[in-house]
Amino acid sequence: MVERSQIRYATGAGGIDIAWQEFGQVKGPRLVFIPGFISHIELNWEAASYANLFRGLGSACRVIVFDKRGTGLSSRDLGFGSLAERADDARAVMDAAGWKRAHLFGMSEGGPMAILLATTCPERVESLSLYGTYAVGGGVKPDNPAPPTIDPEREALLTLLPQVWGTGVALRDSGLVAHADEAPEGLGARFERNACTPHMIAEIMRRNYVIDVRPILSAVHVPTLVLHASGDPVVDVAYGRHLAEHIDGARFVELPLVMHTSWRAEDYESLLDAVLEFVAGSRSRFASERVLATVMFTDIVESTQRAAQVGDRRWNVLLDEHDLRSQQLVARFGGQLVKNTGDGMMATFDGPARAVQCAQDLRDALAVAGVPIRAGLHAGEVERRPDDLGGIAVHIAARVAALAKEGEVLVSRTVRDLVVGSGLDFEDRGAHELKGVPESWQIFAAR
Repeated sequence: MVERSQIRYATGAGGIDIAWQEFGQVKGPRLVFIPGFISHIELNWEAASYANLFRGLGSACRVIVFDKRGTGLSSRDLGFGSLAERADDARAVMDAAGWKRAHLFGMSEGGPMAILLATTCPERVESLSLYGTYAVGGGVKPDNPAPPTIDPEREALLTLLPQVWGTGVALRDSGLVAHADEAPEGLGARFERNACTPHMIAEIMRRNYVIDVRPILSAVHVPTLVLHASGDPVVDVAYGRHLAEHIDGARFVELPLVMHTSWRAEDYESLLDAVLEFVAGSRSRFASERVLATVMFTDIVESTQRAAQVGDRRWNVLLDEHDLRSQQLVARFGGQLVKNTGDGMMATFDGPARAVQCAQDLRDALAVAGVPIRAGLHAGEVERRPDDLGGIAVHIAARVAALAKEGEVLVSRTVRDLVVGSGLDFEDRGAHELKGVPESWQIFAAR
């Protein structure tokens, strides 16, 4: 019997409740398990597809598991949230448990969440284990640069899934669980009903189809293990190979299995052996000066002409107003003001949705004060320097800002993809060549 704590609640992004539980060896390595698709932290222990995995992890590690927003015992009426917000929920659970650092284990849909957390908060991640997961959804081949879309076949599934949800058919016939016919009668239907509502399961699948974290894989700088079953019927092994090829130093283990998850304990033996050996032997090589961040540039539109029009004294008053409002709003949205640029500023955020909202609020506040601005944002790897930032992401954000007109907040496709589900709305502004930056970049305007 694996020792388990009481179920507790953390406050996730946006103030929602995230249910979590600790179990396993108190003095073992600390590991946060990020589940895929759906879960229910009470019924997980009745469902062998989860319980067999958890018993193995808990035999050597101190494990935290949680229900993602929209599922299980977590809030199910406050929206499913963006990928960035769901990654924030995992961090909130670590905070609630008092864990400063931990190994991350992301399965299936939990993989992109784990990748995002490892890149935005590498100082909190010892290592990254990924199983049966992917960097891009929507059926897009991992080496195809096209963005993920929802084709008619997947749209039809999104219509059908809620109609059968709660009957046990979805889990039994989806291929998610091998040997599902060995489950006690009625357990699959009960698990479906308790783990998610019909409306929310369609929303979860819709979000999964448009996940794309390929642009941030190069920003992973923690020890990484990628595992994939060679005969995975849900996520083709090519997606696992792609992850290992694009994460620096990642180790890839292809398991000779035909499953995504399984009802049989023996199917997890090779997976558990590899994960536990990796966790026991890995040490983070995190370099504190490199991290994934959302970079925001703003500048005052036609500042030279405006300074000439209003005179030096009035212009200095307006600049002081700009600097004060910038400092206040960046702090309010959890960002860091890196520097003022004379007629603008540069700031960073670990949450892209907060960065976009900050830019919009700052634009509106300064417009009232008579200081029109424009803004540009990009999420990518940056290098921390004393009183400054370096890296290609900084240059891309600056180039995006240069494309903006008065009052516009423009973002790269990377930012747009990370905030899908946050409630933010964007207008496609097409592909642009950015001076000094390779390839063309899809740009969007926040509305």
